[in-house]
Amino acid sequence: MAKLYITIKQASKILSVSPLTLRNWDKNGKLKAHRHPMNNYRVYKIEDLERVIHEIETNAGLRKSTKAQVRKLIVKHLED
Repeated sequence: MAKLYITIKQASKILSVSPLTLRNWDKNGKLKAHRHPMNNYRVYKIEDLERVIHEIETNAGLRKSTKAQVRKLIVKHLED
């Protein structure tokens, strides 16, 4: 079974933003974080990251990467 959630550090690497930016996005509703049930840390769904990447690319008029390329990037960061 694939890992459904990733940490704030992993998400910040994938999106190339700081963890503070992700916290602000959570506060403003752009990318809602879920909470880990044991430690209450922020965790993010991979599907939510894909949605944000798609919105960023669409709004910027750029389509540099395909969904498959984004998934490979996510897998690469999860292995680190």
